[in-house]
Amino acid sequence: MEKLWSPWRSNYIESFNQENKTNKCIFCEAIDQNIDLNECLKVFENKLCYTILNLYPYNSGHLMVVPKRHISDLHDLTEQEVSEMMDTVKLSMKALDIIMKPQGFNFGANLGKAAGAGIDDHIHFHIVPRWSGDTNFMPVLGDVKIISQDLIKTKTNLIEAFGKLSLNESE
Repeated sequence: MEKLWSPWRSNYIESFNQENKTNKCIFCEAIDQNIDLNECLKVFENKLCYTILNLYPYNSGHLMVVPKRHISDLHDLTEQEVSEMMDTVKLSMKALDIIMKPQGFNFGANLGKAAGAGIDDHIHFHIVPRWSGDTNFMPVLGDVKIISQDLIKTKTNLIEAFGKLSLNESE
């Protein structure tokens, strides 16, 4: 079997290991952050969950939907949390459709370290917009991950799209 390496991911793992030494959960810390600040990557907030850009994205627009309650086991989510999170996933995909027009999505969760979770003590769902031919060998050959849009620009566009969608739903 041939192996395809992704050395860029080591940056994420190393940074998480350093942050984790403080025993602070980055997802819990984000709950109280102000969406309007550039230092915050949160783009949408609901009562029980929020949507945040991934600092180490697989693709431009890589979002995560995170429950506000600090839990690691999918079985511990309440029905209300599951319902709101799935509604937020759908809304997040609509917002990405508006600003990025992807041809598809990867959606899911890595549950536990053995499944690839970088942060396994606070469950979260990934939404990765995809386009035909969006994979390349830059991470393998050049140790470079190409992200075509600045995170803050993506954040600004997403906040605007979420605002439009929220207005449409309230009408």
